[in-house]
Amino acid sequence: MTAPTLSKVEQVKLSSHYLRGTIQTELENSTDFFADGNDLLLKFHGIYQQEDRDVRKARKAAGLGAEHTFMIRVAIPGGVLLRSQYLELDRLSDSLANGGLRITTRQAIQYHGVVKGGLKPLLKSLEQWQMTSLSACGDVVRNIVACPAPFKSAARDEIMQYALQLSNGLKPRASSYFEIWLDGEKAATLEQEEPLYGESYLPRKFKVAFAFPNDNCVDAYTQDVGVVPVMNGDRLEAFTLIVGGGLGQSHTVKDTHPRLGDPMTTIAPEKLLETIKAIVVVQRDQGRRDDRKYSRMKYLVEAMGITNFKLEVEKVLGTSLPAPKALEWLSGDDHLGWFEQGDGKLFLGLFIENGRLKDDIRVGIRQAVEQFVPEVRLTPQQNILLCHIEPKDKAALEALLAQHGIALPETIAPVVRHAMACPAFPTCGLAITEAERAMPEIIREVQTMLEQHSLEADSIAPHIRMTGCPNGCARPYSAEIGLVGRGVNSYAIYLGGSHLGTRLAEVYLDNVPRETMISTLEKVFVHFKTNKLESERIGDYCARVGVAQLKDQLSLS
Repeated sequence: MTAPTLSKVEQVKLSSHYLRGTIQTELENSTDFFADGNDLLLKFHGIYQQEDRDVRKARKAAGLGAEHTFMIRVAIPGGVLLRSQYLELDRLSDSLANGGLRITTRQAIQYHGVVKGGLKPLLKSLEQWQMTSLSACGDVVRNIVACPAPFKSAARDEIMQYALQLSNGLKPRASSYFEIWLDGEKAATLEQEEPLYGESYLPRKFKVAFAFPNDNCVDAYTQDVGVVPVMNGDRLEAFTLIVGGGLGQSHTVKDTHPRLGDPMTTIAPEKLLETIKAIVVVQRDQGRRDDRKYSRMKYLVEAMGITNFKLEVEKVLGTSLPAPKALEWLSGDDHLGWFEQGDGKLFLGLFIENGRLKDDIRVGIRQAVEQFVPEVRLTPQQNILLCHIEPKDKAALEALLAQHGIALPETIAPVVRHAMACPAFPTCGLAITEAERAMPEIIREVQTMLEQHSLEADSIAPHIRMTGCPNGCARPYSAEIGLVGRGVNSYAIYLGGSHLGTRLAEVYLDNVPRETMISTLEKVFVHFKTNKLESERIGDYCARVGVAQLKDQLSLS
């Protein structure tokens, strides 16, 4: 049998000498960009080469080429930052980026607008504060996500330690990152090869997230591996692994689709790292490398079936794995508002629209951290938790936030508070249409419509997520309502996902123009109000009725 042809990215990886390529040489030339496959290799170093698509046509008309800048993503395991680290991230946004920070759906921080000459100084500054962009992007295990709520308990502390253990144990080992960006610092203590990843790394990105029992704020089923603690009272007893989730798809490739993971096994905590390494090895050796559209592990799990995939993992481990324990979910929300931590201190979860910390909001958060907050935690829904606050400081902190226009969550409409959008235009090269820049207006139009129909209550306000392309970065396919970029100012509307993250939405209508989006959704909500069960949510209603049946009923009305 003839071996399949490797994709371009696979060929670049294999010839890169463990991600070195000729990045060092290109760093020293006078261009504002990287070429010759180095732009692909940069992703493994946590860097994306981008251009401002808003000015593309004007520059072309003027006979100019693309204006390149870079996005740097900082991997922050579990989203946990010391005060000093957060303040350094804030400082760097002014000195080396475009003056803003973006919280991602994987608890990372993104810088935008970094110029080529600023890459090395920024990465060196991160290293000095024990932060890194290594493995924040690329075909490796990416930033390890974990439920960030800082409630005081030995079990939560232990779970976060396991998240850190995975982060350290699954990072690339070759020294190229340190040679290129840190002038060889630490390089002598690292390896020249990759004992886990090999010279071609993984076929595609690989995502891991730790939930907390009954709390699915991390969207565990959308991950390559979701890790769910099993408790015996207050003691951590085991972990249940959900395997084979992933949301990206392509509008033009019919067989691509989002998928939720399957529970595979429940294991002792001390077996966690070796079991996930074995899962990585199966994906490394058997995942597709000919077509990146089918390279995510979800397609391998789907093709094999979870039973046979588990057998392959057992072969790598050399031992059998037990059956998974049943899972139960009570919440998928994001810990917004004031909470007692359980140690005499408080934390405050603040809504950050689309994760953008900029202008006076960024200033207000910085001042709050400087004066009152010893630790910051970032959430998988792009929000921020200010942790370990003394109760005596609550009023002063609220007053400071108010001075900078930062609203407390209870004053924000629930549908706005639950919304998420990806960056899309102007910097994302995959964007088909707007998301982050359009969502604030769209979600407030939805809010007004819900208020008109008395459907704005927190208990039923929908979770709405929006992306500018079908890759699903803001997880629209597991939301109650997903808005997915389909063309210029048009979107596919998905309905029927679960607010608990346990069910995929289905396509309701395709290619809906922006100008008719709200009226289209209004028909659905009017039908919902008339026919819903008591306390039923819109996602559950659409799933119960059936999205196709709902479409038929509304087309006849």
